[in-house]
Amino acid sequence: METIEFRNVSFAYPNCEKKALDNITFSIETSEFVVICGKSGCGKSTLLRHLKKNLTPYGKGEGEILYYGQDISEIDDRTSSSDIGFVQQNPDNQIVTDKVWHELAFGLENLGLDNALIKRRVGEMASFFGIQTWFRKNVSELSGGQKQLLNLASIMVMQPKLLILDEPTSQLDPIAASELLKAVYKINRDLGTTVIISEHRLEEVFPMADRVAVMEKGEIINFDRPRSV
Repeated sequence: METIEFRNVSFAYPNCEKKALDNITFSIETSEFVVICGKSGCGKSTLLRHLKKNLTPYGKGEGEILYYGQDISEIDDRTSSSDIGFVQQNPDNQIVTDKVWHELAFGLENLGLDNALIKRRVGEMASFFGIQTWFRKNVSELSGGQKQLLNLASIMVMQPKLLILDEPTSQLDPIAASELLKAVYKINRDLGTTVIISEHRLEEVFPMADRVAVMEKGEIINFDRPRSV
């Protein structure tokens, strides 16, 4: 079944005649790893932000975006928060607490889960991402790569079905970027989470991808297997 389906989606920012998204139509199957690529300003971030209710940009839109057959604008806030994870470019923009362990628990606390379940899930994710050695550190002590990995783990502890990443390695050094992308690939393969990622490090993400969408001037000009693209 399709996790996400875009049906003739167009979007223009206020006071802009040019469309940021122009008649976008595609679908993504459950557990797929999809890469969105293209030049800066082609519409990648605008497209990805339409998949998260509280990040949807303001402007004039047309068409439908469906999440498991339901209009994404009609999904309740709790489902949107837990089922659809979003990792932004800047690692510092998503961290909201002072300690690593508290950051991991923050989302679950807001969902109102009981303490025993929170502790179990936090422990499982700390082990999955290998962050036990800095589990009790202050967030301010972490490197950029560690912060972005923490952001990723903090989202995955809520067990989302869809993981969206908007150029998550853009502010990381090559080694940290490579480690983060390996973690994303592990999430997709081991947990079956559907992944949609926009990325400039194509030599690293193409071998991971099931399909690649190429964007240009707000349109998808190619959407196929990596080798064909």
